[in-house]
Amino acid sequence: MAEDQLRQIFSQSLNPDASSRNAAESQLKSLRTAPGHALSVLRLISTATDSPSDMPVRQAASVHFKNLVKKGWAPDEDDESRIMLSLSDQDRTLIKNNLVDLMCTVPPQIQAQCSESIALIAATDFPAKWDNLLSDLIGKFTTSSDWSVINGVLVATNSILKRFRYVQRSDALYADILYVLQRIQEPLTKLFTTVVGQLDGIAGDPRQLTCRLNALRSINRIFYSLNYQDLPEYFEDHMAEWMTGFAKLLEYKNPLLVDPDEEVQPGPIDEVQVSVVQNLNLYGNKDEEPFIPYLPQFTKLVWDLLMTVTPMSKHDALATISIRFLSSLIGKLMHRSIFQDEATLREILTRIVIPNLTIREVDEEKFEDDPAEFILGDMEGSDSESRRKCTQEMLRAMCRQFEGQTTAIVSEHVGSMLQQYQADPANQWKMKDVAVHLILGVAVRAESAQFGVSQVNDGVNVMDFFSKHVYSELQEANMSVRPMVKATCIKFVTTFRQQFSKEQIVGLMPLLIAHLGSGDVVVHTYAAAAIEKILTAKVAGPGGVKVTKITGADLKPFLGGLFTALFGIVDNADLNENEYVMKCIMRSLNVARDDLMDVVQVVLEKLTDALARVAKNPKNPQYNHFLFESIAVLIRAVCTKDAASTTAFEQFLFPPFQMVLQMEVVEFTPYVFQLLAQILEFRPEGAGLGEAYTSLFAPLLTPLLWERRGNVPALTRLLTAYLAKGASEIVLQLEGMLGVFQKLISSKANEAYAFDLLRGIVIYMSQEKVLPYMKQIFQILMMKLQAGKTPKYVGLVTHFFALFIGKCGSQVYMDQLNALQPGLGLMLMTQVWIPRLQQFSPTRLEAKTQVVGLTKLLCETPALLSDPNGQQIWGQALACAVKIVCSPESHLNSLSAEGNDDDVEIGYDATFSLLHFATRPSRDPFPEIADASTSLIQGVGLVSSSSPGQLTPILAQCLQDPKLRSGFDTLCQKAGVQL
Repeated sequence: MAEDQLRQIFSQSLNPDASSRNAAESQLKSLRTAPGHALSVLRLISTATDSPSDMPVRQAASVHFKNLVKKGWAPDEDDESRIMLSLSDQDRTLIKNNLVDLMCTVPPQIQAQCSESIALIAATDFPAKWDNLLSDLIGKFTTSSDWSVINGVLVATNSILKRFRYVQRSDALYADILYVLQRIQEPLTKLFTTVVGQLDGIAGDPRQLTCRLNALRSINRIFYSLNYQDLPEYFEDHMAEWMTGFAKLLEYKNPLLVDPDEEVQPGPIDEVQVSVVQNLNLYGNKDEEPFIPYLPQFTKLVWDLLMTVTPMSKHDALATISIRFLSSLIGKLMHRSIFQDEATLREILTRIVIPNLTIREVDEEKFEDDPAEFILGDMEGSDSESRRKCTQEMLRAMCRQFEGQTTAIVSEHVGSMLQQYQADPANQWKMKDVAVHLILGVAVRAESAQFGVSQVNDGVNVMDFFSKHVYSELQEANMSVRPMVKATCIKFVTTFRQQFSKEQIVGLMPLLIAHLGSGDVVVHTYAAAAIEKILTAKVAGPGGVKVTKITGADLKPFLGGLFTALFGIVDNADLNENEYVMKCIMRSLNVARDDLMDVVQVVLEKLTDALARVAKNPKNPQYNHFLFESIAVLIRAVCTKDAASTTAFEQFLFPPFQMVLQMEVVEFTPYVFQLLAQILEFRPEGAGLGEAYTSLFAPLLTPLLWERRGNVPALTRLLTAYLAKGASEIVLQLEGMLGVFQKLISSKANEAYAFDLLRGIVIYMSQEKVLPYMKQIFQILMMKLQAGKTPKYVGLVTHFFALFIGKCGSQVYMDQLNALQPGLGLMLMTQVWIPRLQQFSPTRLEAKTQVVGLTKLLCETPALLSDPNGQQIWGQALACAVKIVCSPESHLNSLSAEGNDDDVEIGYDATFSLLHFATRPSRDPFPEIADASTSLIQGVGLVSSSSPGQLTPILAQCLQDPKLRSGFDTLCQKAGVQL
């Protein structure tokens, strides 16, 4: 396409008129796979014009090019949004050879998109297919005098080298790191020392200083990536240059770069100092020997830096990383001497811990105006770092090394603060808040996000502190009094939930439910989270098995008030969807499941009302997940007791589910399909599908539904449920289901679901309907096997072989394969099936299926014993079956892993969110065979009796392993079979 025409399309894509904009976007979408399109876009980006719309158009083109690269440079065949770029190897080389130069010549707005495009291509091509990339980047930052160019290439280099962080070590990774180090370590070090040295000479020029400091931040991040896995030899030899520069940057001050009116956005000095402390923290945690001599100096520098940071948000990152650095040193025995003096510990408490635990004005504003952000930084189990969280970690680090001293000093401060609070509660409430946080910091020896505190500091009487200072706060009926202290006290209860007795928790429950009525979002959120966590608290039960501390019977008296309060929050249109509240509803329903019959209709109405609201504009994935989990709990609780209740659930839930499907709420369709499957699975045996399910079936085979990757697991389960409950009613749709199977099997990501569906068809459909299609099915399976014999696929296909033989018989299996190619059945045994079972032993349901299938193969294929080759295969197959039966890991009589509703981390997953409470145990395809091991031995016994003496040499050969022989003899004795 001509450049002018392409420029016009991009211009129209920015048009305020929706119809013009949509038409242009549609054109661009159709052009994505056109030959040469990516190169045309790149040329447009590089060509400036005098048009007033030039910059916006080129910027739009650069975003478009970045997206082309993201989705099409090396597309994942299982990514539903992938595109296939029509790019020859020559075009790809041309793009890579010019992209760095282009990035250095375009304005900053476009430069950022080019930089990201380089990083995206490098993720797959660098270094093997893009050998000149690093030399091009280094050439720019070592020779250019243009700081926009230098900063651009440093940002790009940083993006590329981030791949060295947070990944598992491997030879390939180290080879790539070595490749990069050999080229960049020296020029990077020279640039670092040069730029640090330039700072003093340009102290009066803010623009030049900002350029240098931005460059130094990028250099420090590159240094972090290069050192993340191990300390490279070059940096060890040049430690002095880097550490001298780091020290200077930590001490650097320049009032020209500090905006006194800016409270939120960090300045360039702040950002570079954060990057320095991140590197120090990396080295400190690695205990790198060459770094240890510098530790005293940096401990003082970071300490001094912490003394200068303001309470403003702009210094949060600097404060938290500095506290983390000091915490990592304090917590290690090897650095004990630096901190062991009591005066030092006191100074840490008074100058670092208490100031950073104290509520700031910005915290109060967040608490009221942005409660979600406040909760994110403060809630137990959250990954977000806040000053208070890091400071409490520092306290715990101090207790690990100096528990007695730290506890005594903290106790003094806590006593003093509580006295100040008691003298003037209205104005000194922050003192009480800090006091509770100090106790939270020193009292905990060990804890987990899931189960709370497991070990408590012996020097802190947690329950005494609770009864004197926390309980009274929770008893305060006026919710508008000291809400931040109330939230902290609820957090105290949540943290020490394991330490409370059942009686204490039952006594606390009305107080927590009362706080669900607070008008402060943080308070009622913390109350909901506390109740949810308490309901998962465990105690040792009979036989040492962990059981929940609060049972359904304990919760029953509170159900009315609890659900009224929780749904009061859910129904409040002025409040955002609160995931902690919905999770509390889910957990409460699960604990109370035996007592839900009286409230099920009201609760279901509330949940479906909530579903109708969020379906219009899904915003909070976690909230939505817990909403659907809550519906699943209700279905399971009620239908487990009375399968006939499925009719009521169908009548109640089909309308909102149909609304979701008609509105094409993509985020919700996998949930709807899982719940439809759950209800269908609970339908009474013999009741068939019913009119609603029958009418829904045909649309489920629509190809568009299966295009969305997130739908596939749920739709597969739903089709399997249809087969289980009414295969005869959907037999006319068998070809459509096989079409779905063929689509799924073509994708590596979906091949497991293809086999789930295929197994369902073989298990539940009549043989006379299925067998006419088996030749084509086996042909598809063989072609896939020939194309790529991955361990995963081999496992899936051999599982299917065993199931098919178990259902249809060995002779049918052999006939089907041999019709494709003579001898194919035996060839698959020797080259695929037996080697797989020799290397990997299946477990549970597949283990039983394999034994059943192998038993039929051994006992129903007399031709196997007619020649030496067949006899060898027969013996190897028997050895595999005996190995499975004798393996304690196979759990042959346990068809599914035991699960505990309270031990599983339930929540949203971006790929596919499995509804935990909608899952059902796996179904045994061979319920008529009570003991597969006995069936195996009895079958072998029949073969032996029909051919006396023939099996003796075969058994001697295939059971040479003493363990297998012993196991086989034991099985024979157990089954009463003599060979």
